[in-house]
Amino acid sequence: MTIKEIKEQLKVSNHPVAKSIHHENDFKVLIIGFNEGMILKEHKAHITSKLTVLEGAVIYKEENRAITLNQYDEVDIPIEITHSVEATQDSICILTQGNNK
Repeated sequence: MTIKEIKEQLKVSNHPVAKSIHHENDFKVLIIGFNEGMILKEHKAHITSKLTVLEGAVIYKEENRAITLNQYDEVDIPIEITHSVEATQDSICILTQGNNK
């Protein structure tokens, strides 16, 4: 139901919509929805993270690189590196975050 809720909220949102679908002490999974042109502004990940595109396409940007991610593509997000994500199409992404044990 989470993805359907995100898609409904995107109809009236001016910014990406994110919802947690699983959360434990050292691990969480988020779904992030974008309309084309939306930007998840610059921020840092404080734990190991991976962004996977389920639908659409986004550009993952760091200081010295930009990676186009299409459906089912993924990127590992380095810890404490400033990055942003821009949707080039309406998109749904999954973000997994957790420390390896």
